[in-house]
Amino acid sequence: MNNLSVVQTVAVYIIPLIFAITLHEAAHAFVAHKYGDNTAKLLGRLSFNPTHHIDPFGTIVFPLISIVLGAMSGGAGFIFGWAKPVPINFSKLKNPKKDLLWIALAGPLSNLAMALIWGLALKGTLYLDSYFGIPLSLMAQAGISINISLLILNLLPILPLDGGRILFSLLPVKQAQQYAQTERYGMWILIALLLLGGLNYIMQPLYTLLVGGIFTLLR
Repeated sequence: MNNLSVVQTVAVYIIPLIFAITLHEAAHAFVAHKYGDNTAKLLGRLSFNPTHHIDPFGTIVFPLISIVLGAMSGGAGFIFGWAKPVPINFSKLKNPKKDLLWIALAGPLSNLAMALIWGLALKGTLYLDSYFGIPLSLMAQAGISINISLLILNLLPILPLDGGRILFSLLPVKQAQQYAQTERYGMWILIALLLLGGLNYIMQPLYTLLVGGIFTLLR
């Protein structure tokens, strides 16, 4: 995609990006509801409609800036963003610590599912005329890339990411309570990893492995 203009790059990435970010949160909402927490439903978040989950800065502005900067530097790179987080009322869950595992896991699994769907779409473009096939092929590749990136990022064992929530739910109660105290530093850890290049060092091998696996699976 290095030959695309900035406008073309935005056009290719924006739809897969919005769905990847917002449906991730929708998945959390649906699983939380399944386990007894109706908070998301009361707030209108129990929906696959992306507009119900969009955070203006995290879903639109920040990703657009990262897409534009990436395109200007010759490649999209890892593109991140976030939607409005789904509030969880632990007092309404039947088994809070155990249920949190599945609620947290739902987000990354939704990204894996979307990556596979975009993979199938990419395969389907082989049967389309190039006028439609080429742009849809580029969009499907972007969809795979974005969703795998978000899958890996969210599974990092750092609170408040999903991976941190998963680890919290698996730890014994005492250790989980101690680990919960690290959440206040979580975003600073992520920023430090991003600025120092550690995030790319961690994510790139996993990204290559998973994207390669999807293409192998869909042959």
